[in-house]
Amino acid sequence: QVHMVESGGGLVQAGGSLRLSCAASGSFLSINAMGWYRQAPGKQRELVATITSRGITNYADAVGGRFTISRDNAKNTVYLQMDSLKPEDTSVYYCYAAVRVALLAIRDYWGQGTQVTVSS
Repeated sequence: QVHMVESGGGLVQAGGSLRLSCAASGSFLSINAMGWYRQAPGKQRELVATITSRGITNYADAVGGRFTISRDNAKNTVYLQMDSLKPEDTSVYYCYAAVRVALLAIRDYWGQGTQVTVSS
C-alpha cells in the first residue's frame, strides 16, 4: 500500500506565493514520474506540472514561468513552488506518482487534494 500525503495549500492574495509538498510512503521499489494536477469546480482535472525521476520537468502553458516543480528522491517527496499566483489558479491541487510496486508493476497513486484559493 502506498500513501500520498499533501500539505501546503491555503488562501493567498493575487501575486503571492505558496509551496505545496507531497510525500509518498509505504512499500514500493521506486517512484517514476511525479506531478501535480488541479481541478476547479465544474471543470476537468488538468495537468499542472510533472517531473521524471531524473529531474526532467514539464509544465502546462498556463503556469510556465510562475510555477516550479521539484522533487527529493531520498524523501520520496515532490514540491510545487507557486509564485505570481492569479485568481484563475484557484483549484484543488492533487499530487500524483507513478510507483513501481513490483519489478513488472507500476501503479498510479494520488494525494487527497489540497485547496488553493487566490483572492483578487
